[in-house]
Amino acid sequence: MSTTKWVIDPTHSEIGFKVKHMMFTNVSGKFDKFDAAIETEGDHFENAKVHFTGQTDSINTGNADRDNHLRSADFFNAEQFPEMKFESNSFTKITEGDYELHGNLTLHGETKPVRLAVEFGGLMKDPWGNTKAGLSITGKLNRKDWGLTWNAALETGGVLVSEEVKLAIELQFIKQ
Repeated sequence: MSTTKWVIDPTHSEIGFKVKHMMFTNVSGKFDKFDAAIETEGDHFENAKVHFTGQTDSINTGNADRDNHLRSADFFNAEQFPEMKFESNSFTKITEGDYELHGNLTLHGETKPVRLAVEFGGLMKDPWGNTKAGLSITGKLNRKDWGLTWNAALETGGVLVSEEVKLAIELQFIKQ
């Protein structure tokens, strides 16, 4: 079987996340600048190779002051570490439509293994004849594992920003 290349459709994709603020509400955000590609055997996604890069200075939580703080050395240090990368090392089918994606995430100068759940939405032809694939990816990361350790203690106990980051990624790819 031949290798098939898939490129990201950025207008129909989102790299999103949620983090607890003050231990009781979620703040959502996303990265506006990113690129991703997948290589498969034919149209079969099992054992696919997934490549992702994102620009850390494109973080967007809908609040300019917070976004500037997240770009600073307290968090992403976007000037020193402008890019985050993910390279898969396995893409395994669990059940029909459900996969597990393992790979290495490089962020803030640290590379660590991650495991993500993938819901494969299937293949579809768009009105212009392009074959598209849809993936919904979820997972959890501990931001401290990548050296993102800034925090502030709350007077009532707890911390301002949780260590756990929940990923909510929606991707649409175009078959080449």
